Formats: sequence, structure tokens, C-alpha cells
Amino acid sequence: MQFKGRTVAAFILLTMAASVLVTLTVADRFVAIGSEGTAARAASSESSGQYGLNEKELRKLNTVLGLIETKYFRDVDRTKVMDGAINGMMEALGDPYSVYMQKTVAKQFSETIEGSFTGIGAGVQIKEGKITVESAIKGSPAERAGVQPNDVLVSVNGEKLAGLSLNDAVAKIRGPKGSKVKLVIQRAGLSQPLQLTIVRDDIDYETVYAHLREDGIGVIEIRQFSLNTGDRFAEELDKLEKQHMKALIIDVRGNPGGVLPVVVSVAQPFVPKGQPIVQVEDKSGHREKTVSSGTGKTYPVAVLMNKGSASASEVLAGALKEEAHAVLVGETSFGKGTVQVSYDKQLADGSLIKMTIAKWLTPLGNWVHEKGLKPDVAVQPPDYYTAARMSKEKTLVPNTIDENTKSLQIMLAGLGYKVDRKDGYYSAATASSVKAFQLKAGLPVTGSADKATAEKVEEQLIAKIRDENSDTQLQKAVSVLKGKLGVAN
Repeated sequence: MQFKGRTVAAFILLTMAASVLVTLTVADRFVAIGSEGTAARAASSESSGQYGLNEKELRKLNTVLGLIETKYFRDVDRTKVMDGAINGMMEALGDPYSVYMQKTVAKQFSETIEGSFTGIGAGVQIKEGKITVESAIKGSPAERAGVQPNDVLVSVNGEKLAGLSLNDAVAKIRGPKGSKVKLVIQRAGLSQPLQLTIVRDDIDYETVYAHLREDGIGVIEIRQFSLNTGDRFAEELDKLEKQHMKALIIDVRGNPGGVLPVVVSVAQPFVPKGQPIVQVEDKSGHREKTVSSGTGKTYPVAVLMNKGSASASEVLAGALKEEAHAVLVGETSFGKGTVQVSYDKQLADGSLIKMTIAKWLTPLGNWVHEKGLKPDVAVQPPDYYTAARMSKEKTLVPNTIDENTKSLQIMLAGLGYKVDRKDGYYSAATASSVKAFQLKAGLPVTGSADKATAEKVEEQLIAKIRDENSDTQLQKAVSVLKGKLGVAN
């Protein structure tokens, strides 16, 4: 979640507008030190309470830079060396959410706030030195390809990502709409890396989708907390209430977060006036509460979340659970409990620093960092929700073992076909199910899964996943709300 300025939530954004303008009172303690008078100010920094390099530190850095420029056996790009030094300082913090962004990357991130953008639609961070997926945006190319939270990106188009900065990794994943990016992904529980080919696309900038079910239960899906999300949420909530909505489901599954004031505005109508929505705690332990000016709602509310619900999504879920008696349904959330501020004006060259300056807590003071919020009603999605897309680079045939066959078996079972295993061995029963599928789909009946068969299987499975009646987590939330309304399920 982000304070002030431009989002730097570290997105392959390339992809999404993750956030920004925050108005909570957080002191900006950055001290800009210019070239004139630097030594005098730096030398007295420790005694005067100022921050920045002291004379000894400044001399050391200048010495190293001078040695590089005069002694290194090749010509060097001074800007690149300086950027490397700043990157090193940020990486030394050991915080995946504190990063330096060079001018080009910073511009790409800021552009995502203003309009549409192109990419694969996945948030990433550096975790234990590896480029790791935070979440895939719902409906994005990444989600359709089966990218999951905590997937480790090993390589992009054959280029290894190990050792690269987040900036460099993101730059390799970006690309124009319609272009392909080949990802090698390491996923916990799989013996072999996954190979996915994803076509980059425009990421839908609309963040709020709503409808009223026939049973009178409203559903509002929030895909991220962007600058216009608060207004859009208010519009859709007003429409549903005018249609005499009886209860509400707020769906933040796969929502990686966004702007703090926006999530506060979304929570406001549900949290009674004067009650806290979120607390922010600085390094000295001082806590500042943001309290509601709303009146509270009388109808029951459920929040749908999963392991891709992070940051601002968790702020909302925590506030509605603790202060508005909402029921949390689904999976334990991602667990990001820190607050970032982006500093660009101080650097004055178009680059920016995004840095963690505090942690946020729920109204009751709970810190969800690296733990997540646990649901009141736990519902795991079917295994076919997270099955990796098949590569389709080769035809899958009987009596072979392949990770793609494992995905095929999971998908066929999800579509109602009988399978005897889901371990990647192409058994006779698997071939029989493939034949049954091919016959029903009007494809050549061979028992082997060629590209056309694989594409058709995935197409039908995606249609099933998008069918509200097949959404087990949402159906459970509906059941919970009907129970609160005293309506028989």
C-alpha cells in the first residue's frame, strides 16, 4: 500500500496501477544535500541531527567512484554506476518493498495511474533474492495463464532473472501489446519448472464491477484500489441500494492493493462514525488512527478474499471484520502490512525512491504482515482454479510423464471427465477421457492432446471458472449471507 506520489508497488506493469496519493500525516524526513556546502553540513550531521553522508563517508564514496573512472579497464557509464550505488543502498535494507526506480521505469509506473497500460498483469517483488509473484490481476494475461502468488520467475525469454534488480527484471517482462513473453516459473510442490508463454495485452483499467443477483444479494468486485476506485465503488453501491439490495459481497480476490485514502473511502460507509478504519505505526511506535465519518450499514456484508488479496485489500477486510461485523470468506490473505512512500521531487531527475516508512495495523491493532488475515469461513478453490496452462508446444501422448499432462488431467476432471490420476502420467484412462472430450468438442478423436485439444480444454475450463454458479467461494459467501438474512439455502 502506498502513500503519496506515484505507485511503486513493484508491478510488472507494466501492468497495473497500483497506487499512490496518500494524505495521512506522515513526516517526510528526507534531507536533500546539494553540492554546495555539502561537506560542512555532512560533517555536522551526527551532532546536529541532520541526515546524509558525513565527511568520511562522502570521501569514501568519492574515492571509489574516482578509482572506477580512472583505473577500471573499460570506459564506464557514470550514471549507471551511480544508479548501482543507490540500488545497493536500497537492497541493503532487506525490504522487498523499498526500491529505487530509474527515470524510465519510474515514468512507466506513474503512467499506469493516469490511464491504460500494457503488460501481463502480475505484481512482483524481490523475496529472498528472487523475483516473486505477489498476485496476478483478475482477468489479466498472467491470471489466464495460471500464474499464482509466490511463483518464482526464473527466466524471461531465455534470460535468467537471478541477481537482477527489480527494475531490470520488470524491464525484461514489459513489452508491446500482442507480443509474447516466455516465462520459466518455479512453483513450490512441483519437481520441474513450468514454462508459460503469455501474450502481453492492455490491462483493463476499470477497477469496480457490480451486479445484483436474483436473490437480492449484491456483488461488488474490486480489482485494485486505484485513483478512481472510491468514486466507482460509491456509484455502484448506490445503484445496488436503490435496487433494494438485501446483503452485499465485496470481492477482493486477487486484488494486490493500491491507494490508502481510496480504501479508506470504500470502508467508510460500513464503519460507524468515530470508529477506526486503519492504524499506521512509525518506527518509534507512535500510532495514528484514521477514523470513519460514515454511519454504518444495516445489511450483512461478506468479504471474499484469497492468497492474492494484499495490502489495501487486507486493510478493507480487517476494518470491515473488526468494525462492521463483516464475515471473511475464502482463503488466508497475502500478508503485506507495511506502508510505502515514494520520493521523486527530492531526486529531481525523474527517478524515485519508494521506501517503507511504517507498518499498518487493523482497528484492533493486529499486524497481518507475512501472516495474512484468516477467513471466518475457509473455502479452498478447486484445484483446477490454479492449474498451470499447458505449453502446447508438443502433443501429449499416452505412456509419457509431463507436467503439462498433470494440468490436462486436473482440467479434464474440473470439466467433469473421469480421470484415474493427476500426477502427469498419461494413462489409458487419461487417453479415454481425452477421446470423450474430443468427441464432444467436435475434434478428431485420437486420444492424444494436441494443441487444438489443449486450447479447447482451457477455453471450456475458463468459461466454467467465470460462471458464478461454479464459483464455490462466492456460493459459500452467498450461503453465509442468506443464513444471516434467515433465508433457507
